Amino acid sequence: MEENEEKSDLSLKKGNSEGESFRLQVVTWNVATADPPDDLTSLFHLNSPKSPDLYVIGLQEVYSGPIRFVSDIVFDDPWSHLFMSTLTPRAYVKVSSIRMQGLLLLFFSKVQHVPFIRDIQATYTRTGMFGYWGNKGGVSIRLSFYGHMLCFLNCHLAAHMNYASERVDEFEYIMDKQIFECKKAPRIVDHRLVFWFGDLNFRIQDHGMHFVRSCINNQTYSLLWNKDQLIMMKNKEQILQEFEEGPLDFQPTYKFDLNSDTYDSRVYRTWFGFTGKKRKPAWTDRILWRLRSEAPVLQEKHENTVDDKEDRQLDEEEEYPLKIRQDLYTSNMEYGISDHKPVIGIFTLELRKMYDTPLVWLQAEGDWSADIDAIVLYSPLQPFPSSTWDWIGLYKVGFTSVSDYITYTWVKDNEVVFNEEIIQVVKCGLMTKSIRKNREYKCASVLQVYVSKEEIPVQGGECVLCYYSSTLRCIIGISEPFKVHESKVAIEEGLLPERINGLDKTVASEDFWN
Repeated sequence: MEENEEKSDLSLKKGNSEGESFRLQVVTWNVATADPPDDLTSLFHLNSPKSPDLYVIGLQEVYSGPIRFVSDIVFDDPWSHLFMSTLTPRAYVKVSSIRMQGLLLLFFSKVQHVPFIRDIQATYTRTGMFGYWGNKGGVSIRLSFYGHMLCFLNCHLAAHMNYASERVDEFEYIMDKQIFECKKAPRIVDHRLVFWFGDLNFRIQDHGMHFVRSCINNQTYSLLWNKDQLIMMKNKEQILQEFEEGPLDFQPTYKFDLNSDTYDSRVYRTWFGFTGKKRKPAWTDRILWRLRSEAPVLQEKHENTVDDKEDRQLDEEEEYPLKIRQDLYTSNMEYGISDHKPVIGIFTLELRKMYDTPLVWLQAEGDWSADIDAIVLYSPLQPFPSSTWDWIGLYKVGFTSVSDYITYTWVKDNEVVFNEEIIQVVKCGLMTKSIRKNREYKCASVLQVYVSKEEIPVQGGECVLCYYSSTLRCIIGISEPFKVHESKVAIEEGLLPERINGLDKTVASEDFWN
């Protein structure tokens, strides 16, 4: 499938603006309550020479029986656990996730982007059982990626052929219902770029079973497009016309016999012994996107003045352009655990960064081991809304998520402001090369906090420090990897073998920022 990635150029145009390219892979899959497969190499294109900067994974019908659902609240569900164990060795971090019964949405990023992913929020909307049940609905994650507002919406909409209008109504309800605590983008439609995906449940109508299967066998998929309900509804629904989708040049992803590539062949028994119809194949699983217009029409006010907010927004979008290209849109026929096949979309985002400096600089001071209290130096590089609930976490290299810390300390504990001489040393000599890049940043002050020796792992290992902002709900600074030494006291007292590997080195420290 990799050869198809260069065929599509739907939205990205060549321009003179300075920008960088980022690769995004979106996966949607109705897993039909199945447990995850053993290998995700094909699903995530792990053997591709181009690795994504970001993974966004939306699942539907994750098993949510009472016992399993309660355990998943306390521990990571099997799917999330597999995703993290697969992507963490490749230097990805789970930035955010949200679950509503069977709907699950996860956002992964390469670690070097993590300090620049801010204002993270997640929410959900139920549409099942008149809005009281979460078997249907939508879950979303919104965030700022280098200053650009992105939103990812994973939906599972109403089933069955005759409910196309109800599916659109549910989508509109979700779009209207979800509100975020963000002045720049309080609603989904306010975001610069929105991805909408999931089991949208739109079917192929009018065409008979024989014709549909004949087109699939002959790979003449385009003959079915004009009767695809989502494409048909886009012709008359304004909200759908704002979304783009790549061509459906892959076979419909529903409904399959389990563990096979054979479309529904089971005989259904209905009431009174009658035989039910086999399900007609359909593209129920979709990935669409909406890039807000770079030049929105500004509504005229009573006094012929322009809305200041829209004016500032327009200026910002002109100064910091964002463009998108879809490189691949396909299904993956390898997996047979569900009656749906997963759908994959790979995109290139070209954008000009609104910032490229972390908000906080951190450094482990001196030698670290469990034999002595350790010192963390940190300093704000730019203004940000700090809080007494901010904290600095000690993580092993290759940590899976924000919550995967070894220990943490509140930033307001025992902080000390250093003098100007030490500040100058930090500016000129101690700033990490990944932050400095031959530039000098002004530090308002250098602070320190202590980490108790009782909280430091006696085995040692490669670690990093992360500053977590409770206001921005994200990590806003990561230190260079450093060595935590084995505890000499523990070794001398026979508590540890003399030769010890330390913490699991899931990711080699020299590859941490790559």
